[in-house]
Amino acid sequence: MADGAGIQQGSPAIGAAGLVPAAPGAGGTEGSGAAGGSARIAVKKAQLRSSPRPKKLEKLGVYSSCKAEGACKCNGWKSQNPPPTPPRTDQQNSTVNLQEPCRSCSHTLGDHVTHLENVSEEEMNRLLGIVLDVEYLYTCVHKEEDADTKQVYFSLFKLLRKSILQMGKPTLEAQDSPPFEKPSIEQGVNNFVQYKFSHLPSKERQTIMELAKMFLNQINYWQLETPSQRRQRVPSDDAAGYKSNYTRWLCYCNVPQFCDSLPRYETTQIFGRTLLRSVFTVMRKQLLEQARQEKDKLPPEKRTLILTHFPKLLSMLEEEVYSHSSPIWSQEFLAGSSGGQIPIHTVISAPPVARAPYYSTSPVSVDSSTCRSVSPARKTASVLEPNQVGEKRKPSEPLSHEENKKPRVVGDIPVDLINEVMATITDPAAIPETSLLSAHSARDEAARLEERRGVIEFHVIGNSLNQKPNKRILMWLVGLQNVFSHQLPRMPKEYITRLVFDPKHKTLSLIKDGRVIGGICFRMFPSQGFTEIVFCAVTSNEQVKGYGTHLMNHLKEYHIKHEILNFLTYADEYAIGYFKKQGFSKDIKVPKAKYVGYIKDYEGATLMGCELNPSIPYTEFSVIIKKQKEIIKKLIERKQAQIRKVYPGLSCFKEGVRQIPIESIPGIRETGWKPMGKGKELKDPDQLYSTLKTILQHVKSHQNAWPFMEPVKKTEAPGYYQVIRFPMDLKTMSERLKSRYYTTRKLFMADMQRIFTNCREYNPPESEYYKCANLLEKFFYTKIKEAGLIEK
Repeated sequence: MADGAGIQQGSPAIGAAGLVPAAPGAGGTEGSGAAGGSARIAVKKAQLRSSPRPKKLEKLGVYSSCKAEGACKCNGWKSQNPPPTPPRTDQQNSTVNLQEPCRSCSHTLGDHVTHLENVSEEEMNRLLGIVLDVEYLYTCVHKEEDADTKQVYFSLFKLLRKSILQMGKPTLEAQDSPPFEKPSIEQGVNNFVQYKFSHLPSKERQTIMELAKMFLNQINYWQLETPSQRRQRVPSDDAAGYKSNYTRWLCYCNVPQFCDSLPRYETTQIFGRTLLRSVFTVMRKQLLEQARQEKDKLPPEKRTLILTHFPKLLSMLEEEVYSHSSPIWSQEFLAGSSGGQIPIHTVISAPPVARAPYYSTSPVSVDSSTCRSVSPARKTASVLEPNQVGEKRKPSEPLSHEENKKPRVVGDIPVDLINEVMATITDPAAIPETSLLSAHSARDEAARLEERRGVIEFHVIGNSLNQKPNKRILMWLVGLQNVFSHQLPRMPKEYITRLVFDPKHKTLSLIKDGRVIGGICFRMFPSQGFTEIVFCAVTSNEQVKGYGTHLMNHLKEYHIKHEILNFLTYADEYAIGYFKKQGFSKDIKVPKAKYVGYIKDYEGATLMGCELNPSIPYTEFSVIIKKQKEIIKKLIERKQAQIRKVYPGLSCFKEGVRQIPIESIPGIRETGWKPMGKGKELKDPDQLYSTLKTILQHVKSHQNAWPFMEPVKKTEAPGYYQVIRFPMDLKTMSERLKSRYYTTRKLFMADMQRIFTNCREYNPPESEYYKCANLLEKFFYTKIKEAGLIEK
């Protein structure tokens, strides 16, 4: 995925503004001339591998211990006429004399290479490749100035040197092996794209797909700064953790780009959020700076993509990288089907998706009506850190999550069928529009459509005593004070003015045609883990349009980003209905000790609370539900089409047949009917236990039972637990049997059947595991029949 369509590995990924890979020892972050160095190494290897066999033996003899009798301790043949520099492949001798003595031990070259006499050309060429990598690392060790990097180069040099002596494959010895963190950077970016943009039309998804591939490609070829450089730049950072990741990156990603005898991994596939956090800020700054400097060299069709959309994507990703509550880094976030990689798709600033306007059927809608939430003066708990005043809530930042649940489909519906149905409704235009006055249209549908068209905007604003006053924000604050005063006539104007202009309060303002038409005033208490909603109102001539619901949804997402997941408010009798629709209730989740003394009781009002779920994309939630309904509808239609099929009638009774098996009736199985076992149910618990124990022992002793003896390990089957939601194995069944879990034969048979079903779902039909499952299943049912638990 990181390669990207139309993007060559190692080439500038964003036209002239990209970075090329840096060779070990090159230093810096850009690695000038590194690609040429890699090519030169490849050319040297090709030349050496095409040399005559005696020349190859001479080269390998330099790195081979002496095999002469007498236990010679010489670890490599040394020519009588040594070159002034380390051995070089471009110095070709006309002839090679295997009888030439070693300068160190006086034994001949032939004595050093006797173990290579019967070695194949393929194996010899492999060893020669390691030799050139050793010589290259030898140069790197002497040229490198950074102590940490030099130490890694020297360790790899010794590893490759040892593998030549032992004629083995170089294997890095470490406490842990790749991947070092899950989810990986690649999976995190996949999750990010899915989380933010999956609701958009498929046409624009290709744009963001290229941007995401471009970003991942840059990381794979990014030259990390050394630990000493990072300590100077970020003294307070986790130096030990960064040094550990830097060492891993050198060993598994950077050096193997040029020393191909070492196993190579993509940075984005074996590292996760920790490494990305350590490089993201610097990388983002340098990428954008280079793009700006070389914009004239970019093709016109890519200029907008690189200079406009790419910075937006990086800004949005930055929020998720450094947020402590972002769901994209959770291993529970399943962004694909059948455990595979999802295609990166979406777009930034995509065209709006047309939807029918919404008009409520209710005579009075509290959704966008004036809603009041009042708390007079209260004790100040803490001072908020300065926040950006006038922060815009962008419509291009949906927290789309609707496809997150696709792989969790369980039961009789195949995942392939779900994907097939999804493909028919991926385009939002294919989803039927809800008609006007429809009871099924979402309350915020019209408001969401207006926001995408740019008719309305949402801004989080507030007064500040530390910054220079912004005229536009001050005008909006005055407009909010007027809206609240007009819509909440029972509240003193002075009180409303004091809270709206209080620097400790903020207001999510709804702007239409440049003027304020509504808003929600609130105060955040981060140390207590909640926010108090003070006022909520929409001007009277803009009510019953879904603005109230959309306002609250934006407020919820704003607080999720700021890691505050509880709302509290005092609602009067006119506002209770509105807040109930927004998920508020009288069941307060916040402990009383957290809010007592911070908000004051309001006489005649009801305290209500709302707990936020960080995994829910509130502003797009109704769209997600709509798509899910459409999926269920399509599945039902397909099932009904199968059931409604007309089968030929039974003619056997005319021929004198008096009775037939139920399962022979045409179409009976298609309706979902399954034959019931007529075996006897053992009522004696001890007898049932003994019978099941015997059967389980027979199954475990079967020659095809070995894949199912213990739970599947994540390291052996990546993504297994993303595909298989309810795993089962023979060890678990033994433990359940021992604890007397199986009170009926059906429970026992269901668990055993789950083992076979899971195996066939995860593994391809041609695999050995799939065949073992089929054979063991046949054996199991034979034993069940022999025990009389089902009819023979």
